[in-house]
Amino acid sequence: MTVRSESAGGRPRAPGDAWYTRTPEEVVAAFGVDPAVGLSAARAAELLTAYGPNALPEERRTPAWRRFLAQYRSYMQIVLLAAAVVSLLIREWTTAILLIVLTLLNAVVGLRQEGKAESAMNALQSMMKATARVRRDGSEAEVPAEQLVVGDVVLIAAGDQVGADGRIIEASALQIDESALTGESVPAAKDSGTLAGSLPAPGDRTNMAFMNTPVTHGSGVLVVTATGSGTELGRISGMLAATEKEVPPLTRELDTLTLWITAAAGLTMIVMFALGRQRDQAWDALFVSAVSLAIAAIPEALPTVTQAILSVGSLNLAKRNAIVKELPSVETLAFTSAINSDKTGTLTMNQMTAVEVLSPTDRYTVSGTGYGLEGRIHHAAGSSAGIEDAILPYVVASDAKLVEGAVVGDPTEGALLVLAHKAGLDVDATREGLPRLATLPFDPGYKLMATFNEARDASGRQVVRCFVKGAAPAVVARAATALAAGETVPWDAALAARAGEEAERMGGEGRRVMAAATRDLDPAAFDPGGDLLAYVTELRMSSLVGMVDPPREEAKAAVAAARAGHIRVRMVTGDDVTTGAAIARQLGIPGEAILGADFAALSEEEQIARIEGIGVVGRVAPEHKVLLADTLKKRGDVVAMTGDGVNDAPAIKAADIGIAMGSGTDVAKNAGRMILSDDNFATIVYAVEQGRRIYDNLTKYIRFVLLLLVTFVLTFLGATVFNIAAGEPFTPPQVLWIHFVVNASFGFALGFDRESPGLMRRTPRPRGESVLTRPVLVTVGLGGLAITVVLLGLITLGEAHFDGVETGRSIAFTAFALCLIVAAFECRSETDSVLTASTFDSKQMNWVALAQFVLAVLVTQMDGFRRLLGTTEIDARQFGWALLAAVALLLLWELGKLVARRSRGI
Repeated sequence: MTVRSESAGGRPRAPGDAWYTRTPEEVVAAFGVDPAVGLSAARAAELLTAYGPNALPEERRTPAWRRFLAQYRSYMQIVLLAAAVVSLLIREWTTAILLIVLTLLNAVVGLRQEGKAESAMNALQSMMKATARVRRDGSEAEVPAEQLVVGDVVLIAAGDQVGADGRIIEASALQIDESALTGESVPAAKDSGTLAGSLPAPGDRTNMAFMNTPVTHGSGVLVVTATGSGTELGRISGMLAATEKEVPPLTRELDTLTLWITAAAGLTMIVMFALGRQRDQAWDALFVSAVSLAIAAIPEALPTVTQAILSVGSLNLAKRNAIVKELPSVETLAFTSAINSDKTGTLTMNQMTAVEVLSPTDRYTVSGTGYGLEGRIHHAAGSSAGIEDAILPYVVASDAKLVEGAVVGDPTEGALLVLAHKAGLDVDATREGLPRLATLPFDPGYKLMATFNEARDASGRQVVRCFVKGAAPAVVARAATALAAGETVPWDAALAARAGEEAERMGGEGRRVMAAATRDLDPAAFDPGGDLLAYVTELRMSSLVGMVDPPREEAKAAVAAARAGHIRVRMVTGDDVTTGAAIARQLGIPGEAILGADFAALSEEEQIARIEGIGVVGRVAPEHKVLLADTLKKRGDVVAMTGDGVNDAPAIKAADIGIAMGSGTDVAKNAGRMILSDDNFATIVYAVEQGRRIYDNLTKYIRFVLLLLVTFVLTFLGATVFNIAAGEPFTPPQVLWIHFVVNASFGFALGFDRESPGLMRRTPRPRGESVLTRPVLVTVGLGGLAITVVLLGLITLGEAHFDGVETGRSIAFTAFALCLIVAAFECRSETDSVLTASTFDSKQMNWVALAQFVLAVLVTQMDGFRRLLGTTEIDARQFGWALLAAVALLLLWELGKLVARRSRGI
């Protein structure tokens, strides 16, 4: 009788999920299946109908029209649309059309950005296109992986893709690449043994196979234990669905800014209508003034300018291999205070490299990194004439090849071939001179590989030579003698102790330690079809080799640059903590090393308290990575997370700025907001630096535009309260001119300004800190008030002493443009004086300022401009009043900066 319970994904399972703790016999009994026969076709069809296909849930796409309408949820869009409707009602056709076009432009830009970010869940779904070989009704059949059900007996071999999670019940030299799930760079060896203990990470479940992982070596048989959403991949899919991306800081800032300005404009409108009706002003006139105020108070050009600045910033990043998928992520980089980086391929080269060779009498160090043949072998100690005999087994007992700087085959074997080339060995000639008779493939049970080759001993006698390479403990345990300076010596306690000490030392340095050995056999007694493992005894040890995935040369400098910028770098890896800690020391990453499971076992308070002192987190599962990101966010950090595998996707999505590797899976790329096409950690630090520069320039522009908006609101409010120009100091065309010609031009100039000195030495802004700081609010408040007083005074002056309100409005309009030139230069820094030569170090600022000065003259002197803007011609004396206003603003602002510098001790 089949024993079942329901899994979280609604699929049948035997009681409990700890399949790794059960013997193969217990597993097949739990599902009531005979491994030699498999399920019946009827039973498989019944399960498929009851529980659905072996597929991940698809994410429903929102219809395009809904996504388009969603763009009108922003406060700015709502206000612009309301102003357009009012303009239509009062027959201000040109203004209404322009406002509607603006909302459409903003909506299209927003929709375009959404369309760039494909769903990570749907990328997971697209991976599920495979077939599986199963036993059903006693026969082998090939079925789509979607039709697998729990209890199915599945046959896997090199080149296959595992179709569902399963317990391995038979294995022959089986290896599976689980890097996308675990982050391990080396294929995992699998067997059918039984494990004990509490739930280990997927990478430690050596008797389990997981959906969508490729078989790289050997063969095996598994019983399916989970399908679809019940698999490890399905669990990650569920985490992706539950993780929501946060709104970028700048977007929140702009929403807040719009709300405050809208509230101020709304209050001004109430006052305007109340006083206007009290003065018997016509409703039409009041509505025109209200539309003018709405246009003035809303920064219509802000989204366009911001998008342009971020777009150019993203293009510059793309030139340095950092591809930004969502424009707001450019400015999010500026806030980054913590980077959780994957180790393999990001901080390291992902190319195993032999760095040390030890024979019983000699020690050699090896220079060069990766699979390049540059480098040399240095004889550091001992008396042997050469290294060739010590490393020969690594060359012969190998199936890998080096082709144009790349490894074809196992990466570890490739690293050993590079070692042989550095030693001057001709790999092809060596192999041809030792014809292979038989091969004992690597198996996780005995952890070594052996080949049996034709050879001749020192006396010239024909022998079968067994060449062995494998994990150091496995090979050393089978040793009887050793090759020392060309002579065979006994493998005594002293040599065994030295080998153990050296292996432990290299392991503590984060190196993978392998050993090599040989044995000569009598050809007459050798049976190539017999039990080859029985011949791998009484070996003659030749060497130990220490290998490492070396840190990238540029990564150490990048980590140092990040630390100088007050950014905490942590290594998050699927490898063990010893290896991670060793690499972290070389890179200059401080802090303790801890297992992901140990960190997860801490209370929330302990996690927050200890996270600052942690530098390396090893053996991490997907949920551990999400937990790390969440913990850092709780303590106020803005978190960047890098990764390349399916297991990284939930954390990449949960981070403030998720960064996927260009060589990684589509799932990781689609979950991220940025892709590194060169997989290089140094590129992340460069991107953060550029993000800081872009955000710093955006804050300059925000200060400028905020001053503009405050001035507009105060001017309209003052004109209403004091009945100046009938409550309409500027007409809608004049307001739009200020926004789109003056404001936008300076917005681009400030947005592409030079980098502020010492930018990367600043502490990142804390999470939630507003750009609207107290000093900024004081500056724009006092500056806006000063400009307002000047503008209203000039309108009154023109109305009383010149040709009427239109002349006064024209003088004030000119003065406003000139004051904004001063404000643009002053907004480049909160404290630095503009009365220095460095004020003019930006060509674009200089050209825009000159152009705006010329336009400020032409708007009242050229008939075309006067018709367009409703201005009147002013003479030199009247222009002088406008110029005097700009000079007065300059002096007042400089006085305020002087006070600010002294109060801050600058």
